Parts: sequence; C-alpha cells; structure tokens
Amino acid sequence: MANTSNKPVAVVTGVGPGLGAALARRFASAYTLAINARGAAYLKELGDELRAAGATVLEAPADLGDRAQAEAAFTMVRERLGAPEVLLYNAGTGTWGNIVEITPEQFEATWRVNAYGAFLAAKAFAPDMIAKGRGVMLFTGATAGVKAGPRSAAFGPGKFAMRGLAQSLARDLSPKGIHVAWINVDGGIDTPRVRERYPQFNPDDLLKPEAIAETYWHVAHQDRSAWTMELEVRPFKEKF
Repeated sequence: MANTSNKPVAVVTGVGPGLGAALARRFASAYTLAINARGAAYLKELGDELRAAGATVLEAPADLGDRAQAEAAFTMVRERLGAPEVLLYNAGTGTWGNIVEITPEQFEATWRVNAYGAFLAAKAFAPDMIAKGRGVMLFTGATAGVKAGPRSAAFGPGKFAMRGLAQSLARDLSPKGIHVAWINVDGGIDTPRVRERYPQFNPDDLLKPEAIAETYWHVAHQDRSAWTMELEVRPFKEKF
C-alpha cells in the first residue's frame, strides 16, 4: 500500500477500543493514518471501518516495548506512507502492585512500553520532523506520572519516565518547530472493559474517549504562539 493521498501522515500507537480508536477516528478525516497495537485483529477491524469511510489506513502491529518490532513497524510506516508529521503515542501498559508484589519482569515490561517505546518512536520520527521544520508529538500520560500511589511501583516509574522524555523533547524540539506535549488522563476511560471491571461507575464517573480525542486534536493544531506542553483531562466529578 502506498500513500496516494495528499494528506499528511499521522501515527497512532496503542490502538484499542477506547482512546486509541477514538484518536484514529478523529484524525482519519485529515490525515493518512498508521495505526499500531500488539494484536493485529482489532487493528484490521478498525482499519476496515475507517477505509469504508474513505480514510487511508495502514495497520502496523508490533509490541513497542520490543526494539526490533518497533523499529520494523516504524520503518514500514515511513517506507509505505512517508514521514509522519504527527505522532500520538498512546501505547501503555501496567501491572498494579506494591514493591513486594511487583516482579522485576513486570517492572521492566511496564517501563518498556510506556517509556522505552516512546523513546523509540520519537527517535524514529524526529529526524524527518526536524528536516521539515514542523511536527507534533503527543504522549498519553496518567496521574501516576505525577503522583504515584502505593500500588504504582511499576506503572508510576514508567509514566514518570515518559513525562521526563516529553519534557526533554519539548525543550529540544520546540525551537525546531515541533510541538511536544504530555497529556495526563486523570481518571478511568469509558470502555466496555472498565465498565465490566467497575460496575459501580456511571457515565459521569468516566472520561469519554471521543472527548479526550477532541483535546488531542486541539493540542495538535494549536498556533505555535501558544503551545501547550502539559495538560490534564478528567471527569468533572474527579477529585484531585
């Protein structure tokens, strides 16, 4: 598949039936899309949906915590679609537990997807953005990246590292025309899995994926005279 449209290229990682899918749907009208997740089945389902609506979409399944898989996926995107102008790094994972419960393997796996994968994605696409003098990188954070709870012994450090990477990238790349931002999703996202796990929640307790995606769209298209580097989204009822 080649990119035959005149639309710029956007990469959305961590695409599942929640925020990732909402981001893909929101950006599909204006961008040629590459969508990523570890599993290929849902990517194909969403890709078919978007193509039926007229979008140009490439599925790029890969575990972004694995350097070989990540680099192969990013190379495929550049070769088949061209250099991306937008990176939405939404890939993330976490095992909850305290220091006694979390294993070294769980800690490393969480760090790899949240921080190392973000580094690999930024490193893959930054040179082309720098050459063009424009681009956007948005990273999905979490409150654990601001204040890690007792059971965030793995997740918190992973999100803190991602946030630190985003801060460093912003200071380096903003003067070169590349907008970098870290978005703290402070609360549960309204997905079937979350509703099943927390049946006590009602719609007002959860963030709507489409509403979050609208914020990403706004940040990605801000005038450079007023760029955002960090922001938070949360339900109006959420305590903070």
